Amino acid sequence: MNLDFNLNLSQQQKLVMTQQMQMSVKLLQMSSLELNEYVEKEIEENPLLETEYTDKTDNKETNEEIDYKELVKYLEFDNYGHESTYRKENEEVSPFNFISNEESLQEYLLKQIGEVNLDIKTRKICEYIIENLDEKGYLPDDILQIASELKINEEIAEEALEIVQSLDPDGVGARNLGECLKIQLEKKNIYDDNLFLIIDKHLNNIAENKYNVIAKELGISPKKAQEYGDIIKKLEPKPSRGFYTGDETKFIVPDAAIKKIDDEFFIVMNESSTPKLSINTTYKDIINDKKSENAETQEYVKSKLNSAMFLLKSIEQRKSTLYSVLKEIVDYQSEYFHNGSKYLRPMTLKDIADKINMHESTVSRAIREKYVYTDNGIVKIKDLFTTAIQNVKISEGDLSSIAVKESIKELIDNENKVSPLSDQKISEILNSKGMNISRRTVAKYREEMNIKASSKRKRF
Repeated sequence: MNLDFNLNLSQQQKLVMTQQMQMSVKLLQMSSLELNEYVEKEIEENPLLETEYTDKTDNKETNEEIDYKELVKYLEFDNYGHESTYRKENEEVSPFNFISNEESLQEYLLKQIGEVNLDIKTRKICEYIIENLDEKGYLPDDILQIASELKINEEIAEEALEIVQSLDPDGVGARNLGECLKIQLEKKNIYDDNLFLIIDKHLNNIAENKYNVIAKELGISPKKAQEYGDIIKKLEPKPSRGFYTGDETKFIVPDAAIKKIDDEFFIVMNESSTPKLSINTTYKDIINDKKSENAETQEYVKSKLNSAMFLLKSIEQRKSTLYSVLKEIVDYQSEYFHNGSKYLRPMTLKDIADKINMHESTVSRAIREKYVYTDNGIVKIKDLFTTAIQNVKISEGDLSSIAVKESIKELIDNENKVSPLSDQKISEILNSKGMNISRRTVAKYREEMNIKASSKRKRF
């Protein structure tokens, strides 16, 4: 066995990403919220960075800037919130929008208990029960356990629970789904043995629209069974819905707005989605002091200055890249922005990357978790990229999967609910319109849109 230990020199080309390049890529693919969190952390660690608050009434703006801002003055980014960033000038704002975000269910219930005329002992028991409700507004603990913990008899604990269950929202304090629904019916003064029996035994059948099974067991018509089902479906299974739970809320902050003005589209970058940063000039004397004996301090300040400058440059580059991508998307998808999702053209990352001379991966990072505000609402940029449906031949050209889904949804929305359309029938209708879509594709898209099969859409 021969082992050849020869020393050979070879030349290879490798792309080695520096730390700055890696950070630039990382910043590009951050969402607005992620970028804000990162910037806040950098401000804490880098004394040369400071937040610059811009006065919107600054008179130093040029006439051109003022005119442009007048053009889009109805775009307001500062009041962004949960899944909504814009509010029209004269639109009424409901106070409940703020209450639901700030007040927890427990706080709401404790406030009500404070207004009920109760003795101190009963009030404390009610407060204890309220503090032990779960995230849905149910009481997971056995009432015997609560009685034991508070060293009271079961009857007193039951009375306190009944008081809690009498509070708003209806169904709160229930120990299970069935009790939650029954409490709501009783508060509506609805007392029907069949309804209570369906809640006890047939909630699964209600969920699957198996009204024939319910009708047969109760000795009623399928239509009457469905009427009962409709009543139950209007009840709230989660009393805590709409209240602040303490869980992390996902906020959507659009990076830009695409607005049509005089039949022309404008891209307005959301300047307030990230804080305006500047360099603290108080440290410049340290860098410029050539006689300074503290070289270590100078090196530290210089490194922080380089870091700060790079961050500013990267944020600006991120905005510029996104703007370039959006500009090409608007040009490519002009029919969509004019007329809605039915007109969304098949579009790939490569289509846009080739237009702006960028790599597909750069476009992919630029649109990651980014949203834009449009006349069609807040749209995830990634959702505008869709592949063409194979074998679809229509006069308007290629058809996107989203457009096909819209067609499927429209057919189902307008179908006869007594005899809903099967996937095969939908396929045949679309084929007659020039869309060669198989039954399997219809089923796949229907499921992606969370639309039930025809057997579960049937009504009597």
